[in-house]
Amino acid sequence: MNMARIWESTGPERTRAFGRRLGSLLRPGDVVGLIGPLGSGKTCLAQGIIEGLGVQGPIPSPTFTLIHQYRGRLPVYHFDLYRLEDPRELEELGAEEYFYDDGVTIIEWAERAGDYLPRSYLRLELERVPGREDNARRVFLSAVGEGYLHLVKALLEEELPAEELPGKER
Repeated sequence: MNMARIWESTGPERTRAFGRRLGSLLRPGDVVGLIGPLGSGKTCLAQGIIEGLGVQGPIPSPTFTLIHQYRGRLPVYHFDLYRLEDPRELEELGAEEYFYDDGVTIIEWAERAGDYLPRSYLRLELERVPGREDNARRVFLSAVGEGYLHLVKALLEEELPAEELPGKER
């Protein structure tokens, strides 16, 4: 069963708050794939997830290095595949070791990983809300494969304080 959730965020702080909430729910071995065009909020959301995993201090985008590692309540591996020219480069990086480690892996531009993406992961697809000129974003949250339905359900079922929610459920 593949459940999906749609969130709307009115700006970066609400997007980060959603990320922090999600980060607090992640478990060892979880993989989160972020998909969306340039400027859709992937890095902002990733930073919130990393903060939710207990990482403190600056969280830069790993665009020029492809991966940053952090230490929070779990190890965090933050990939940014924007500059990836060929998915086979992930094999050279040893990405599978990260994907199947006891840490949490966050992959920006996950669609560029091709067949190297794990069979199961949490998929977050971001887009600007059409027709809006503010910082509104839409986040489509879905479980791919096995093992991520608990996260989608947790975000569907829990009543979160309004200031922590990135928007209304659709």
